[in-house]
Amino acid sequence: MKKHYRANAFFSTVNPTVFVVAAAMVLGFVGFGVLLPERAATTFDALNTFITEYLGWTYLVAVTFFVGFLFWLALSRYGSIKLGQPEDTPQFSFLAWFAMLFSAGMGIGLVFWSVAEPILHYQNPPTGPGETAEAARNAMVYTFFHWGLHAWAVYVVLGLSVAYFSFRHRLPLTIRSIFYPLIGDRIYGPIGHLIDILAIFGTLFGLATSLGFGAMQINTGLNLLVGMPISHWWQVGIISFITTIAVFSVISGLDRGLKWLSLFNLGLALSFMTFVLLVGPTLFIIRFLLESIGGYFQQLIQMSLQTNAITGSAWQKDWTMFYWAWWIAWSPFVGIFIARISRGRTIREFIVGVLGLPTLFVFVWMSVFGGTALHIELFSDNPEIASAVATDTTIALYALLDALPLSTFASITATLLIVTYFITSSDSGTYVIDSLISRGAKHSPKRQRVIWGLTEGTVAATLLIVGGEQALDSLQTGALTAGFPVAIILSVCCFSLVKALRNEYKVPGVHPDWA
Repeated sequence: MKKHYRANAFFSTVNPTVFVVAAAMVLGFVGFGVLLPERAATTFDALNTFITEYLGWTYLVAVTFFVGFLFWLALSRYGSIKLGQPEDTPQFSFLAWFAMLFSAGMGIGLVFWSVAEPILHYQNPPTGPGETAEAARNAMVYTFFHWGLHAWAVYVVLGLSVAYFSFRHRLPLTIRSIFYPLIGDRIYGPIGHLIDILAIFGTLFGLATSLGFGAMQINTGLNLLVGMPISHWWQVGIISFITTIAVFSVISGLDRGLKWLSLFNLGLALSFMTFVLLVGPTLFIIRFLLESIGGYFQQLIQMSLQTNAITGSAWQKDWTMFYWAWWIAWSPFVGIFIARISRGRTIREFIVGVLGLPTLFVFVWMSVFGGTALHIELFSDNPEIASAVATDTTIALYALLDALPLSTFASITATLLIVTYFITSSDSGTYVIDSLISRGAKHSPKRQRVIWGLTEGTVAATLLIVGGEQALDSLQTGALTAGFPVAIILSVCCFSLVKALRNEYKVPGVHPDWA
């Protein structure tokens, strides 16, 4: 079944059907957004309304199921199965592996929302009055909810499935391989092409959402530091500049550019977080972290299935449904990338490493930044962060840093961190799209990767142009729209994986006749 392609020929590994259809979709979207921006904005708004009103509840059920499924799988007899052949060992050290998966999985979004989300929940909580002590407690609990186990569970389900079928049974490193137990060799035909095309669509728009957030926040940071005007065209310029840098990084390969840049990211993030912890209300942050973790697990089931069916509140649609759609849209990108760097690890190690440890890191990060901001709002004589966030979400982090010592140094560090996360996100996305386009090939022509790296930036810039003054809403709509087709793929992942694992357990190491 395997085919061989000349690695030095331009487009030598490309699947023509997947490439042509995916390229046509991207060109159609970009042309529609640039030539008819008002019509495009209206169309995207209608899609957003339809998905949240009629299909949003399916996101809640699916993502909650993924969390339960992974806890069961980690504790089951299948946990010791290796993602690869018996002699395979991990390609990367645990620290490098964690740095790369975390940079791909959260990155820009974590920096963007670390202050803004807790403050926004504090001002406008899902229930009860805002700007109270109770609102502050619930603000952090809901922030944990949106960035914790549920978010990473989406990535693990897809990434684990891709890694298992690719490394254990030598199928292509693409999403179509997950469906082999269900449709057999038909994954190499039109059905498989459609699966990869949907994954590319979700990856491009999910990634473009984060790149758009990053460009907006970098623009704000440079405005405060050097006076750069805030406008969507400057943000398009930022995307163009940093995407160019990212292209050079992706050319250098995983072992050099992305690995070392991810380690630098993790080191810079830890140093930045430690600085805020030490100069901020340290004791309050530690106590608030513990209290918020307790509240998170106490309310986890209720939050997981909350739909506001009686109150009709839009809060759930604006926050939880958006996040779940965003994580789902990101899952092909993050899942395949994490699978690519996880050969040789066991299923249990994969689940603990990608679900548990990042969740714990997120809890600490959000408590340090969001907790410091909430402490200022609750106990300062002249709190200004909430009023700043109400005016401009992108200024949230910088408003916090302005209230701390060495604010200019801290703001420069924050902007550098966003830039480096921007680069690693773009790099990771390029590897994934290239893999989907290239039949799962591990090596492809560099020029091919350059094209898809530039394409990601183009889609992100188009979303900003279409959104105009409502760019944030445009980015969120893009994520919601992209998430739905990927949710269809994820809906069968668990069933297919369990079917394969049952056969694997019966005959270890043998490629079973699933179909």
